[in-house]
This record gives sequence, structure tokens and C-alpha cells, in this order.
Amino acid sequence: MMSLLRNFRVLAAIALLGLLLLATLRNTGVREVNRAKESVNFAMMDAHPGPGDWPWFRGTSQSNTAPLANPPAQWLPGESDNGWVASISGRGRTALCVWGEKLFLPVIDTARESISLACVDHASGRLQWQSQLHQGGILSLPARSSQVSTTPACDGTHIYLAAAVNGGLWVTATDLSGRIVWKREAGPYFSKWGYSSSPAIYKSLVIIAADNKGARINRLVGASHLTALHRQTGEIVWRVLRPEADSFGTPIVAHIAGRDQLLMAGKDQVASYDPLTGNSLWTCKWSADRVANSVAFDEHCVYASATFPQQELLCIRADGSGDVTNTHLVWQSNKSAGAELSPLVHDGRLYTITDDGVLACLEAGSGQLQWKRRLGGTISCSPVIAGQYLYCCNEEGKVFVIRLGGRGELVAEIPIGEGIFTAPVVSQNRLFLRTLASLHCVSSSNELPLAVQPEPPRRRL
Repeated sequence: MMSLLRNFRVLAAIALLGLLLLATLRNTGVREVNRAKESVNFAMMDAHPGPGDWPWFRGTSQSNTAPLANPPAQWLPGESDNGWVASISGRGRTALCVWGEKLFLPVIDTARESISLACVDHASGRLQWQSQLHQGGILSLPARSSQVSTTPACDGTHIYLAAAVNGGLWVTATDLSGRIVWKREAGPYFSKWGYSSSPAIYKSLVIIAADNKGARINRLVGASHLTALHRQTGEIVWRVLRPEADSFGTPIVAHIAGRDQLLMAGKDQVASYDPLTGNSLWTCKWSADRVANSVAFDEHCVYASATFPQQELLCIRADGSGDVTNTHLVWQSNKSAGAELSPLVHDGRLYTITDDGVLACLEAGSGQLQWKRRLGGTISCSPVIAGQYLYCCNEEGKVFVIRLGGRGELVAEIPIGEGIFTAPVVSQNRLFLRTLASLHCVSSSNELPLAVQPEPPRRRL
């Protein structure tokens, strides 16, 4: 009888431990969400930036090009027509976005463990306001990394910023005066390298990527996800699981091969999703374990680059479905790939930069090398095309200006004198350069129109 009672207690203890473990697992990791068919989730207008704006990561078209702009190709450091230099607190490893007469950029104060959003006047560089979004709970990172390496996105009504805080990935929306409208945890997040993916805007959604391995129990149950939130309320509309890996690319939304596609490169695959629902459209396998940049695209193809564990550069035709590895891979190369630097497509040419400063121009359709040029120094930020020139910067603070066409003529090499770790931004005919300590504006006299005053939100069912 005593033996039977002892066995019953052991079984009861095991059952109780099992229930506790199940309850713990139910409250960890990340779950998929699909509310895209509910009409309440589509009650805002599309964003309508002006041709002179740079509203989110890689510009309005998400291609890092501004073909109508005409910033100066040469200038003396600290001097330019209508230019300015503004001191910005916090280490400058984040880019900025531009809407109308306002520049928006994140600011990190590691001593106070705070993350803020700052607004700077487009014409003068004067600080208009700074709004604190988070206090405490930021990641402890190596000196080279930054707790905020992400570009804000603006739709003319709100500014959106994603940050890793208190073990989660938090998305915050402020209005144009810096007032917090909503703040929502999209899901768990942890990486020893920090967070550097930027929000993407699509219709009524703000979409963020969180490719990560998680921490503690989340490393076992999964923490990697791609999430879409409603721009007006922060409500999660859809969320899909992603491969478990520390990757840092930004989701890119493009109209390509006749349909809207949400493109992401990450561990083991380059993937395309329906941006409205998060449903998978196609995947293409590759050898990458980690990706720290974003894809490029043209009307028909997607271009992806990675270097870990080996160099790999892909061109994928984007009109497929399912696994397209054996059917839609146009060309593949083990040369000219960059790790942190996103490739750039313009006028039938694919431009890549390796981390040690080698700029390559390839024929986009075939991958055939057209020319190479060593720029020098370590480069950590992607190039941008404005007008007839390609601009890129190295970590020592030199700006390289290359004329498009021909064999990559170096027009200017301009020493800024402060380290640059984030890509230039183009607005109107102004070039904005964020250094580790300052924000620089260089400008020519001709200007493009900015965004018009946004219309009030209205329902669109």
C-alpha cells in the first residue's frame, strides 16, 4: 500500500511538472497570427511622399536611388551652398528619414540607457524636438555595435521606430510633433549584435523583421518572426515565423514581376511574401547562415548578397511560386558579394561593395563583371545613387563620388573627418551624411518639391 502511494505521488509530481513546463512554453517563443482578412485592419490611406522626400529605409522606392535629384558631386569639407553641420548627441550609427521640412533620426544615450527620436529642421539643421521612447532595458553590446542601428519610417502622419528593449522587439509610433501615439511589442528578440532592421510601410501596415535565435527558453521554442502591425493602432495584423538565426536585413516591398512582393534574405533562403497577408509566395535556397544587408531588385529579378560562411551573390527571377531554387535562379557568383552593404540596381547595372572597399559593377541580367575599383578603407554603409553619381562612405569618414556609366570614374574623394557608418540620404538636392558625432548637409541650389500636407485618415475597406 505504501509503495502504491509512493508511486502515485511520483506520478502526480511528474504530471505537475509537465503542466508547469507546458504553461511556461505557452508563454514563451512566438506564435503566428493571421487577421489580414478583417476589414478593420485596412482603414488608412496609402502614404504619399513627395519626389523630394526620403520617407523610409532606402528611399521611397526602397531602391536607394534618387534619379531626379542633383546634389553636389564635389565640395570642400565644411563648405557648400546652403549647407550646414549640426551636432547630434549619441553615436551616429543610424540613418534618417525625411518628410517635408523635417528630418527624423534615432538617438541612443548609453549612459542613461535611453532611446529617443529627434526631429531636425531640413533647411537649418536646428533641433526641433527630441522625444524619449524607451528608458532602461536596452541590450548590452560590443563597442562596435549600437543598440539602435535602424532607420525610422514616416507616412506623413506618424513616424515608426523599432528597437530591442527588455527582451522584446518594440515598435513605437509618434506623431509629427514627437507625441507617442502607440507602442507595441511585436514579439521576442535577442541578439548579441543588437538590432538593425528597419520598418517597411505597405498600405495600412508597418512591417518589421526580427530574425534572431532568442534567449534562454526562447532559444529552444523559437523567437524569429516577420510581423505586420496596423499603422494607426499598433494592432498585430499578421505574423509569420522565420528561420532561427541572427540576421539583420530589412524587409523590402516592391512591385516586381507583376505583383507586390515583400522580400527578405536570411538564413538558408531568400524569400518572398504577400505583404498584405504574410503568406509565402516563393523561396530560393542558398548557403548563407547570416545576412546583414537587404536585397535589391528590378522589374523582374531579385538580387541577394551574403558572405558567411562564404561569398554568395544571387539573381533570382521573381515570377515563381514555392521552392524556385532549381527553376528561377538566373545566375550565381562567389565573387563581389558584400556582408553589411546592400547591392544596388540601376539602369541595368548591379553595384556591389565588399567590406574592404572594392566597388564592382556587373551586368544585372548576366552577372558579368563590367569593372572594379578599389576605394580604400573599411566600408560599413551601403551606396546611394543620386542623379548621375554614386555616393558611398568609408568608416574613416571619406565620401567617394563615382560617375555612372563608363568605367567607374572617381570624381571626388572628400574627407569629412568623422567616422561614417550609415548610408547617405538624398532629399531635394541635398545630401545628408550622419557621422558618429554630427549630421552634415551639403546642397546645390536646385530643389525638388516636398510632400504635400497629408490628408486625414479615412476608411478604406
